[in-house]
Amino acid sequence: MSGQYEVGTIVEGKVTGIKPFGAFVALDSQKQGLVHISHVAHGYVKDINDELSVGDEVKVKILSVDAESGKISLSIKETQPKPERTERPRPQGGGGNRGGAGGGGKRPQGNSQQGQAQGFNTLEDKLKEWLKQSNEIQADLNKRIKK
Repeated sequence: MSGQYEVGTIVEGKVTGIKPFGAFVALDSQKQGLVHISHVAHGYVKDINDELSVGDEVKVKILSVDAESGKISLSIKETQPKPERTERPRPQGGGGNRGGAGGGGKRPQGNSQQGQAQGFNTLEDKLKEWLKQSNEIQADLNKRIKK
């Protein structure tokens, strides 16, 4: 089996090494390729060690062969049927507070209608809004001081 491997062919190999980014698979006694972690399974793989172990026999599809360097990119998931996609219910309405950036504290008063309609405010828009609020508060304080 030593010789030129063609892109698109499916061959059997043996896992020879595992790194956090993928697994090395020996195709024959001279050639080996890399299965990137994103090509190990159809779903998200957090830890490749949960999916593969050194010595495992695997079917791999050849994705690419670099003629100059001899590097071979492989995929295990391309040899497996795609799982049927189950539809997840999508959240209705605004989605709620996810606690992301800019989500802390009270929501600015006034302009709440605009914020909901627009959905995303640039930093420049936020700064203008904060300056306006600050000026309103300062004007209110000045009125109280004059009394």
